[in-house]
Amino acid sequence: MTWRIDITHTTGYRYSNDVVASYNEARLTPQSTADQVTITGRLDVEPAARVYRYWDYWGTLVHAFDVHVPHTELLVTSSSTVETASTPSPIPADVSWSDVEDGDVIDRFYDYPAPSASVVADDDLSTVAAELRGTAATPADGVSAVAGWVADQLAYEQGQTNVSTSALEAWRAGRGVCQDFVHLSLALLRAMGVPARYVSGYLHPDPDAALGASVVGESHAWAEAWLGEWHAFDPTNGAAVGQRHVLVGRGRDYNDVAPLKGVYTGAPAATPTVTVELTRRA
Repeated sequence: MTWRIDITHTTGYRYSNDVVASYNEARLTPQSTADQVTITGRLDVEPAARVYRYWDYWGTLVHAFDVHVPHTELLVTSSSTVETASTPSPIPADVSWSDVEDGDVIDRFYDYPAPSASVVADDDLSTVAAELRGTAATPADGVSAVAGWVADQLAYEQGQTNVSTSALEAWRAGRGVCQDFVHLSLALLRAMGVPARYVSGYLHPDPDAALGASVVGESHAWAEAWLGEWHAFDPTNGAAVGQRHVLVGRGRDYNDVAPLKGVYTGAPAATPTVTVELTRRA
């Protein structure tokens, strides 16, 4: 059975004095793919601003807007309705290590085996990756080994890391949230030679959600590894990616898919207030 989910994601900033200008990018609208269909998607901005849409290099829909009137508050609300796949895709099992190391594959996905801002190269992580690969007969086995190892190494705990924490820092801390589980998984897979990318979106927290019931949610992250085709897995929950997951964007790490980012002048930095509401409709 497919799910139909309403999502309302609201981000609010309140400044101590007037912001005179701001320049912003929002990556908040779910994508339509083979596994999900975005039925409606809307972005509202207060103060009112003209919003431009474009697809970025990684294939994520971006809404860009500038605000050029003095303001002490900024409110950005994304509203969407998405229908998700009924069953997760099975993990491809017939792809060998030589297949992922083929020159054509490396050229095609050259962005994803390389280190990035939050998925840094590290000798200790490379040693772990080599040990895990040594026990994995196939890249699919390598993905399973990485997911299990990360689950053993990290405890889920909010407030111990932030969006700028790297995979290495999270590993040393031994705790983190979904983006840290994903960054650490990507670091190991890339060190193994498996192209792997970061996915941002939402996860409905209740597998038995009643129709029409709204719940408090939050942004979520998971990973995709190339195993002859892109295979999604959720290292934070140790579960398959399925009908409760809603995909928004993909990239090398969190920095490529941040829900809202920008620059402004005229006031000190402010911490946003973020709320996410998820409602299962079908």
